[in-house]
Amino acid sequence: MVADDSAGQIKRRLAAILVAGYQRLFPGDELDRVAEMHGVLSGTIEPLTREHGGNIFKHAGDLALCEFDDAVAAIRCAAEIREAIADRNQPLMPEQRIAIRIGINLGNIIVEGADIFGDAVNIAARLEALAEPGSIYVSAAIYDLAADQVDFEFEDLGPKELKNIRRPVRVWRMAGVIDHQPDQLGAPTITSPARFDDRRAIAVLPFANFSGDPEHEFFADGITEDIISMLAGWRAFPVIARNSTFTYKGQTVDIKKVAHELGAFYVLEGSVRRSGRRVRVTAQLIRADTNHHILADRYDRDLTDLFELQDEIVTAIAGAIQPELLKFERERIAERPQLSEDAYELYQRGMFHHYRHTKQENSEAQAYFRRALAIDPRYPQAAAALSIAVCNAGSLNWSEDPETCYKEADDLAHQAVTLDPHYPNAQFALGLLCMWTRRNERAITAFEEAIKLNPSFAAAHVLLGQMYLYAGRREEAIDLAEKGIHLSPADPRLFIWLVGLAGAHYQLRDYAKAVEIGRRSWALNRNWPHALRYVVAALGQLARLEEAQEVLPEYKRVGGSIEDSARTLRRNWPDPDDIEHILDGLRKAGLE
Repeated sequence: MVADDSAGQIKRRLAAILVAGYQRLFPGDELDRVAEMHGVLSGTIEPLTREHGGNIFKHAGDLALCEFDDAVAAIRCAAEIREAIADRNQPLMPEQRIAIRIGINLGNIIVEGADIFGDAVNIAARLEALAEPGSIYVSAAIYDLAADQVDFEFEDLGPKELKNIRRPVRVWRMAGVIDHQPDQLGAPTITSPARFDDRRAIAVLPFANFSGDPEHEFFADGITEDIISMLAGWRAFPVIARNSTFTYKGQTVDIKKVAHELGAFYVLEGSVRRSGRRVRVTAQLIRADTNHHILADRYDRDLTDLFELQDEIVTAIAGAIQPELLKFERERIAERPQLSEDAYELYQRGMFHHYRHTKQENSEAQAYFRRALAIDPRYPQAAAALSIAVCNAGSLNWSEDPETCYKEADDLAHQAVTLDPHYPNAQFALGLLCMWTRRNERAITAFEEAIKLNPSFAAAHVLLGQMYLYAGRREEAIDLAEKGIHLSPADPRLFIWLVGLAGAHYQLRDYAKAVEIGRRSWALNRNWPHALRYVVAALGQLARLEEAQEVLPEYKRVGGSIEDSARTLRRNWPDPDDIEHILDGLRKAGLE
């Protein structure tokens, strides 16, 4: 039975989805590789899919997505594809062989035009990424329906957590011919990135020990392992597993070659060098296809407690990588024509507009995030980002109905946390919403949880400091804000972060510092009034009235009257004395 929506343009139906990934284990000439992958698709996968009554609805590079009305036909097709690839590989040298991985799932799909999507597709793609070379992985839905109807044995691998899938999926591995891969030649295990949603995986190569002291080998390895763990916890990009990247330990590598072998788009490499009581750690983040250096930095530290030093350096490196990589990725996608309704691409386009912080750009960002969620309702990144954008629309008066914005932002934030409670930005979105709706203790808990999940989360440090400021903990607020800014000094949200820092200095009666920091924020974004409020109020307290008169018209344009300012301050500041202190400075500066 087919259910039609939108005047018949969208259809839902049950189907078996087969995802086949095929690639060389060793790189070669790029043109030769592309031609070879096309030959595998057109010469093996396409004819066998048609023979078994299936249809290829999407293919890209080295991945094909196929659908079948019959689950048994999907299993038999997968077996024949695997056997055909194994027969093809038999006479070839290792560097010419193809690794095949197949995932199969049964479920309801959504058909729109020439494309299909839905959880059935997502689970099949995740099974393909999970599968070992030469393996066929099937979901319990396929196994329960078709296993007794085919002449294959199946091994129960148990429930597996699959990325962006809410519940564990029971996975079965189908027995049969396994293509012999050249493991004995030292080929690294390939961790397939989620290629069909265009995510760009990161490989962290073992940091080299240049200290001349073998005892420092564990320090270099520890830095590498901790960076891998921290970036994986960040969850914005797939991170290649340690077991794969450490196969290159001690080798002089070609970045482009290694990236191809690992399935990575970005590579981080670095070194550790000790001289006396000083340690120098270098790190370079490289876009592998062009060898373009996105980030290169050096960290010089005194050698005191080795484990504390390791934590400090890892947090600094991860904190520097994250905003640079996010900026690079969203600009990379925004600069190219939109070629598909891909959830990840739509999400990144939304982020591009989100960081421009105007009413119109906020509206554009929301539209992209909504389209991403329409394609993949279980995409926590898009849910969290939309929550933040909608919350901003309410808090900055970019909407005529702020309360409706807060209600939707609340629903979205909880949706993101439910989808992935370990995703730091989901907790951050919840904290932001609670901050603007006067649930200060809940906001503090959410921001603290975001930092626990990602210790280098710069924005969470800053907004936790903002909450401490509202709670009267001014010195701690300054420490947290400065730490966040130190973690990401060129962050596009810096003009927002400086506001809390200016406010903390103002409440501590360090008015000159509040003016300095507030002016810096205002110079970065003149559509953001909050820092200018502290500039005007601090100038009033310092009796620098001529300077106050110069900036007062600008503040009136974006901040309004005394009553407007009071209304805005009451949204967040729980202590009436703190509010009156700010209003007193504004009155002294001449605001009515």
